[in-house]
Amino acid sequence: MNTITVDLSRTAGAIDPNLFGGFAEHLGRCIYRGIYEPESPLAGPHGLRTDVLDALRRLNMPVMRYPGGNFVSGYRWRDGVGPRRERKARQELAWHDIEPNTFGTNEFVDFCRAIHSEPYLVVNCGDGDMREARDWVEYCNGALDTDLVKLRRSHGYDAPHRVKYWGVGNEVDGPWQIGHKTPQEYARAYTEFVKVMKWTDPSIKLLASANSAWRGDWVERTQLLVEQAGERIDYLAIHWYVGNRENDFARYMALSELFEARLSAYEGLVRALCLQKGIPFIPIAVDEWNVWYRVHNEGKLEEIYNLEDALVVAMQLNAFIRHASTVKMANLAQIVNVIAPILTRPTGLVLQSIFHPFAAYRAACGDIALDLHWTGETFDGGDHRGVRVLDVAGSLHSAARRASIFIVNRSLAPCAVTLRLVEGRFTGPATARIVNGPDIKSANSFEQPDRVTTRTAEVDADGSSFTMTLEPHSVTALLCPLG
Repeated sequence: MNTITVDLSRTAGAIDPNLFGGFAEHLGRCIYRGIYEPESPLAGPHGLRTDVLDALRRLNMPVMRYPGGNFVSGYRWRDGVGPRRERKARQELAWHDIEPNTFGTNEFVDFCRAIHSEPYLVVNCGDGDMREARDWVEYCNGALDTDLVKLRRSHGYDAPHRVKYWGVGNEVDGPWQIGHKTPQEYARAYTEFVKVMKWTDPSIKLLASANSAWRGDWVERTQLLVEQAGERIDYLAIHWYVGNRENDFARYMALSELFEARLSAYEGLVRALCLQKGIPFIPIAVDEWNVWYRVHNEGKLEEIYNLEDALVVAMQLNAFIRHASTVKMANLAQIVNVIAPILTRPTGLVLQSIFHPFAAYRAACGDIALDLHWTGETFDGGDHRGVRVLDVAGSLHSAARRASIFIVNRSLAPCAVTLRLVEGRFTGPATARIVNGPDIKSANSFEQPDRVTTRTAEVDADGSSFTMTLEPHSVTALLCPLG
């Protein structure tokens, strides 16, 4: 029997809404013919696809990272501002494309405002320099009567954009990156970049590009960053992507152990370094994460997601919630067409399988993470033995006396589970959002858009405990009223 024990006095930290952030890069059809398609009959007055905006509002992403990604390491922000007819097309080396620059800083800020998302800009720390970075901060956020502020005003934006979040470079630990840097080089570059960026606007929050490769020197990189610039780092950014290359369902489902290992190890490393330096803990931002393994052709990357991918997306969200005391931002990469929950064509869009757990979690998640205890059936997957069949996280809505329990059933059979309160009582019925499809390989398409979808059900939940049956290969977001 599977049992989830809920002790409302055992909490695991405040949940930052920025755990449900997104990422948009100039890559393939993410920006052009995705977010921005002025020639489309579905475009609004600013060239933004209204159907895409509506879908993204359902995901309710509070922060949006831009413009890259590998793209940013060769990007010149000045190319993307001013009258469009005067903007110059450039050869783009990260993805071997031509960048027309018809969508840039101001268009992105307009897009963020349209979906109620906070802009998060990444500056070029590849072939760019600190002057270019601080100028971008001044262009966006300046209020004094300077040349750059006058330039922004001449572009039609009198009020400052007040961009709060700024990343310094992308995946600088990767040799695939323009301007790849050793640990020593990046720690030095970050220190000097953020100095002038903060002097330009002391209110901004800065993210260091700490680890994406997960091999070699990631411990040294983090150590040098914290030692040299710890007081100037607001978030340490890490990346990961996962997949099922072996077509082994059990191995794929056991990736929860990898997520736990990485987050536990990294937060332990950061705790030790911050303690040694005598500074507060630096929060973690997983500002690129997703399932990505099928397509790697440059410039396209339009992954078709199935139900098992949706389960793994939910498992990653569970990990972020369980580690809410240290993980304070996470950005699903990406949002439209390119490894994304939304796919478009000229006449409409389809919501991929991974759209549904993200939307369900975002709608149900509270503001305090619960430290849940659960026991039950186990399975073996990959190198892991005795992995619990259920992957679980929980949250408390502190203002409303409700608990949200998120359960991924990794079994191919129905699974009974008892939820037990240590103190108090459930005052049902509970509302369950259930993400599922006919089988683990089910995928949505324009011809069959609802193979994987979300349905809502009521669950009888009254008293100190209740038992329910989970559907096979399913994600359940359970909202439980509490007495």
